[in-house]
Amino acid sequence: MPDFPWDHLVRYAEQARQHPDGIVDLSVGTPVDPTPEVVQQALRAGADSPGYPLTIGRPETRQAAIDWLERNHGVTGLGLDQVLPVIGSKELIGSMAVHLGIGAGDLIGYPELAYPTYEVGAALAGARSLATDSLTAFGPEMPRLLWLNSPSNPTGRVLPVDHLRKVVEWCRERGTILVSDECYLECAWEAEPVSVLHPDVCGGSTEGILAVHSLSKRSNLAGYRCAFVAGDAALVGELLAVRKNLGLQMPGPQQRAMAAALDDDVHAAEQHSRYAARRRVLRDALEGAGFRIDHSEASLYLWSSRDEDCWDTVAALAERGILVAPGSFYGPAGNQHVRVAFTATDERIQAAADRLRA
Repeated sequence: MPDFPWDHLVRYAEQARQHPDGIVDLSVGTPVDPTPEVVQQALRAGADSPGYPLTIGRPETRQAAIDWLERNHGVTGLGLDQVLPVIGSKELIGSMAVHLGIGAGDLIGYPELAYPTYEVGAALAGARSLATDSLTAFGPEMPRLLWLNSPSNPTGRVLPVDHLRKVVEWCRERGTILVSDECYLECAWEAEPVSVLHPDVCGGSTEGILAVHSLSKRSNLAGYRCAFVAGDAALVGELLAVRKNLGLQMPGPQQRAMAAALDDDVHAAEQHSRYAARRRVLRDALEGAGFRIDHSEASLYLWSSRDEDCWDTVAALAERGILVAPGSFYGPAGNQHVRVAFTATDERIQAAADRLRA
């Protein structure tokens, strides 16, 4: 297995903590704002949950996911057999290949700059992997599984509809399973991300396609581990069959909480506004300190560069008490960038801005 990247940040975190005003941790991107009250109420109401939950999940929870996808993202025609609640998106992404029967000798593709868990999932399955943004890089070989990630972690890049449609067609022609990680779909600032399940992309058919969604960012539910996968009923059925045998079941109270979060758009709009304000403060400060911001039209990060080795940037910011993630965590193409999260509190974001301006 690859090393866990954040273990390499420990000494820089220790250095940042020595700052007189304490550390500003912008490295991970964990939510810090309160879990919405509507969600907390649903969790409390569902606290009496003595029986085993079903792996397939509550019909109400799956319907809430279907309604949310249609209401907010134009995804139409999904049925209850096309949605599966999962225990956080990272668990699903890391285990996806194994659960779909992909293994030794198979090839898995994922973006050139990518969330490290795609590579971990391939390694766990014993499969080969290729990090590339070019479909031609596969040559005549047909990958068993191809990951998309739009909006991207770490770059915040958003793939246009025409590109997504091209990838769908390419995968269908080759029998490749296409899985789109869309966990930042509602964290958009200068673009309009589109789900791979949108009719303009998939032609109204979910054949061969899955989309992964998370409530961690949209609804401050990282601690609840609430996510779901939707798409091709046959693929969802394969995942369900394996997960039933493994006992991978989202707890009942969390299912009720997730349904409440998906049904309520008000708290999501409020959280979006908070992040937008923090993003403006931090972006202005970074650019004022000589950083260039690339992509970053969506997601919860600013993909930042001073055209130097990313670890030099990490070290320089740690001296100011600011911890960021080196771009090399996400692939060699990130060696001159750092990923700067704007998920800290207003006070900590302002502290980072003040230190950058100093």
